Amino acid sequence: MTARTPPVATCTRPSVAQCAPTRPVPAPESALRKGIRHPARLVPLGFLVLISIGTALLMLPAARNAGVGAPLLTALFTSTSAVCVTGLVVVDTPVYWSTFGQWIILGLFQAGGLGIMTGATLLGLLVAGRLGLESRLAAQAETREVSLGNVRDVLRIVVLVTLVVEGATTLALTLRFHFAHGAPWGQALWEGLFHAVSAFNNAGFSTRSDSLTTWAGDALVIVPLTLAVLLGGLGFPVLSELRRRPLDWRRWSVHTRLTLQGTALLVVGGATLIAAYEWHNPATFGALEGTERVLGAMFHSIAARTAGFNTVDVGAMQLETQAVTWALMFIGGGSGGTAGGIKITTFMLLGYAVWAEARGSQDTVVFRRRVPDEALRLALAVVLMALTVLAFGVLALLSVTDLAVEDAIFESISASATVGLSTGVTATLPPAGQAILIALMFIGRVGSVTLVTALAMRRRPRAFRYPEERPIVG
Repeated sequence: MTARTPPVATCTRPSVAQCAPTRPVPAPESALRKGIRHPARLVPLGFLVLISIGTALLMLPAARNAGVGAPLLTALFTSTSAVCVTGLVVVDTPVYWSTFGQWIILGLFQAGGLGIMTGATLLGLLVAGRLGLESRLAAQAETREVSLGNVRDVLRIVVLVTLVVEGATTLALTLRFHFAHGAPWGQALWEGLFHAVSAFNNAGFSTRSDSLTTWAGDALVIVPLTLAVLLGGLGFPVLSELRRRPLDWRRWSVHTRLTLQGTALLVVGGATLIAAYEWHNPATFGALEGTERVLGAMFHSIAARTAGFNTVDVGAMQLETQAVTWALMFIGGGSGGTAGGIKITTFMLLGYAVWAEARGSQDTVVFRRRVPDEALRLALAVVLMALTVLAFGVLALLSVTDLAVEDAIFESISASATVGLSTGVTATLPPAGQAILIALMFIGRVGSVTLVTALAMRRRPRAFRYPEERPIVG
């Protein structure tokens, strides 16, 4: 047995009797590696890697019904749409892609949805962890929210909720497809699984060429899908709190209350406007029965905020209905979930801020809680970024296509808010137009999370403040 060589001791002063052994100093971390590990860069990089893998798989001959590989742009567009859980397509999914290709698409939007829920939730906790210790302890005592120390619990609960909701929805749809619509068990299970996963992840992909129009009047198909879309769009922080305190609403956090309040407002308000404009339109709801029209209006109001499914021809809707759909798509769903858009809490916070300003209140108060100015500034930053991206997207589409202005607006909002609804012009876009939508989908999916995280983590206290001067506003 060989003797261990003792560490070499060095003394800076001769009078020191004992000196601690020197230890090797770790090599400094490279700037590139440190930059990649930054959360604001890690999320976009992860999505880019997943999109690249999906593109390569969809270019395989086995992924296409024709037996030859898909073109690069078609595979890239489909992979981006699936990973970013958007649902826009340039080819007919069940006709163009083989069963193997559809399995790839399902895997992409399942991975994208899980990545969004876990990534957005953990980044949200990380941002919250930048607060001072006193503020964090006060917030934790007040709201009983999860903390950074519960990373494993966060991941476990997200996966558990995903599997439970998708499993229950798959079971309900499979039974309905088999017993009511006569589908063989294998086909019923496949369509039930595909639509359940697509609904919970707000992906908007369907195994039917006409999306859900075949089942427009079947409440036992539409209602389970609606519930899955709603649960996926609420966001994990809300689902986590509802799981712990389903009925104790007085102890719900401001975030949960804002999300639920905004969701109810948008669902009811959107459905009312949609029904009013489309009730007698023979090309849409006019061909349905009375209860089916109500169900269709409610479903479109929910799906338009990010799911991308449709039970009627969106291109045949009145222009007023499309304008309502623009607003719903732009707002989107809850934070930390699979929904897109600027998020409900952003919209509601700015609404409360405007109301406080109109009343002459110095503070923005929501449910007897004062909202810090930093949160309002972040909300304004998210909205301004979304509007800027949308404006450039519309202008770029109009520059490379002959689309009508309303169609360019609809496609740009649908892509940047990762909704997936279309007036039917997506497949007719030239390569440049498809490339623009690819960029919009990617920016819309990772942009808001990355922006908020980057801004929050860059915040540093200053030792001084500049003199105040109020410019003229309005």
